[in-house]
Amino acid sequence: MSLSVFVELRFWLLVVFSLVLPAGIYALLLATRSISRMAVLGFGVALVLIAGVDVYLLQSLASLAKTTPSLADDAVFISELSIALYVLPVVFGGIGVNLMSHVLLRHLSEAETRFDREHPDD
Repeated sequence: MSLSVFVELRFWLLVVFSLVLPAGIYALLLATRSISRMAVLGFGVALVLIAGVDVYLLQSLASLAKTTPSLADDAVFISELSIALYVLPVVFGGIGVNLMSHVLLRHLSEAETRFDREHPDD
């Protein structure tokens, strides 16, 4: 048993999945001048998966914080403050779903246009 969750690998994975990876994805999306639909779809799926991993890690760290003697763990992962930690995964998941729906809507719009062009009397 560790004395604090802040020295656990899961905590550092949470930092990577909550801050580093999403910041890299956003930077890549903002820096590119042109991007394929599949890349946008991939980034959207990645953000949704990152959100899921974040929630899992937050739940895991909250369980672990209950068993550690550190009060700092309790203040961050068990108190009302812990609700604020779930905002990032919600935002990442929402942006990821938005990216995926953008790709799907563009595809469907183009498919409808093709259909209308190929079947003018329907």
